[in-house]
Amino acid sequence: MLSTKLVQLIQDHWQEIASRLIQAVRKHPDTPNLAQRTDGELRDWCRELLANLEYLLSTSKDQDVKRRFQLLGRNRFEENIPLHEAVLRVQLLRDKIIGFIHEQGFPMTALHLYAEEELEQRMTRYFDALIYHLVRGYEDAQHLAARVAR
Repeated sequence: MLSTKLVQLIQDHWQEIASRLIQAVRKHPDTPNLAQRTDGELRDWCRELLANLEYLLSTSKDQDVKRRFQLLGRNRFEENIPLHEAVLRVQLLRDKIIGFIHEQGFPMTALHLYAEEELEQRMTRYFDALIYHLVRGYEDAQHLAARVAR
């Protein structure tokens, strides 16, 4: 795939993207609970998602991705992070990744534009699946906690 080099660029610069996300979380009015988390916690979350991005973007790993993201959802519930904040953080991360790629100053050849478009399509599928499974994991943990509380 043409976007493989762009994915490698994201993986190589995950720390810069994580720093951008941390700033966004700290400034965003709808993430007060996440803004209280340490930089290290937020950075570790980004590393988990970005350092292995090529692997996670692979469609042949659907079951692993499903398990991984449902676990993320359960963890957010157990950490008392509201679901809307957990989803918003994922959306902010996607925006920071796309912004990072656009800022790299690559020559605007037809091939590069195609690679960026391909990457954005892959990222959309990836982040849609991430959000879906994160919500499922969060809701499963929420239902289990409600049953135990009865």
